[in-house]
Formats: sequence, C-alpha cells, structure tokens
Amino acid sequence: MSDSPMNPAPTAPALVVLLSGPSGSGKSSLAERTGLPVLQLDDFYKDGDDPTLPLLPDGDGTDWDSPLSWHREQALAAIRQLAGTGRAEVPVYSIPANGRAGTHVLDLAGAPAFIAEGIFAAELVGQCAAEGLLGAAVCLRNRPLTTAWRRFRRDVREARKSVPYLLRRGWRLMRAERGIVARQVELGAYACAGPEAARLIGAVAGRQPQPA
Repeated sequence: MSDSPMNPAPTAPALVVLLSGPSGSGKSSLAERTGLPVLQLDDFYKDGDDPTLPLLPDGDGTDWDSPLSWHREQALAAIRQLAGTGRAEVPVYSIPANGRAGTHVLDLAGAPAFIAEGIFAAELVGQCAAEGLLGAAVCLRNRPLTTAWRRFRRDVREARKSVPYLLRRGWRLMRAERGIVARQVELGAYACAGPEAARLIGAVAGRQPQPA
C-alpha cells in the first residue's frame, strides 16, 4: 500500500549521542554548541535521602561519582522514548537541594539525533548499541589539571556544595581522572578532545538514521 495523508510514512527513530567524560570536562558546553536537543543525564541522580546511595570509603558523605548514585534504568527509558517518539517527560534535578525539583518535556522537534550527556553516559553504550539507538559514544578527555580547574570554577559559581567539600572532591577526582576515562573507554566510548568530539557529533547529526 502506498503512503498517503491517511497512511503517513513511519518516522525513522532518532539516534542518541552518548557524551561522557569526567566532571568538568566540558560536556555541557560542547552539547550546547552543537545545537542538538540535549538530555541531561545528571538529572537522573537519586534524591539525597535515598537509602541506596553509595558512600565514600573515607566517610566524606555520598559518592556522587559512583553510577550507583544514579537511576540508570530511568535514564535509559527516557532515551528509548525520545528515540522512538521524539518527546519525553524528564526530571529536573537541583544539586544544591540534593533532589528533584520537578519535570519538563524534552521535544526533539524532528531532529535526527540528540545528545545524552553526563558523567555516567558511557554506562549506557552497550544497551543503546544493542537496541540500535546509538549514533556515537564520545568521552571528552583533557589534562586532569585543566578539568579540575574548570570543575572548581563551575561548582563554586553554581554554589553546588561548600568550598571545602569541592576542594576535597576536586583533589580526589583529579587523581582518579585517568582511570575514569579508561573505564569509559572500556565501556565503549571514544576518548578525544573537544574539537574532534564536535566533528563526530556533527557527522551523526548530518546522517539520517535508518528505520529499525
């Protein structure tokens, strides 16, 4: 049967670009510059009073850099819905308040691709690839000192936590950065600097996805 106004052709699913990297590596800035719709994966953090939150071994509170502090399945469900329907209701998380502050509707407006960015994005590479949703998986890589300075300036500007806490976390993450990047590569992300990441994302955005 030929397509007609009564039987429109099915819309091809959108592809997701999973943009990972250490905290402060520039993921949000890069995602914004691409002009693509962006799903903020950090909005899927667990609330601060969730009893399943992991703790730091040194007793310095919650380990917000562990994937166990995050609702993986909820994030994956949002990606599936965006890829399939072009719209999804997603949470809005307040880091200073340690909890969700509401929801909003993310609409792809017909874009052939969208970015899902966050420090845990690489955790979703295997599943998205298996389901035919993946356009690319990129891990932003910088010098650890550069990342640490960017992270500290951002966190102070946004009043995310107390300055002593930010300094302790920053030192811990700077020492761990090479291992963080190595894990994201092991999960299937391609590590590169910002300019190359932008080119890879642009290639996905310019490629029409094939129907499933």
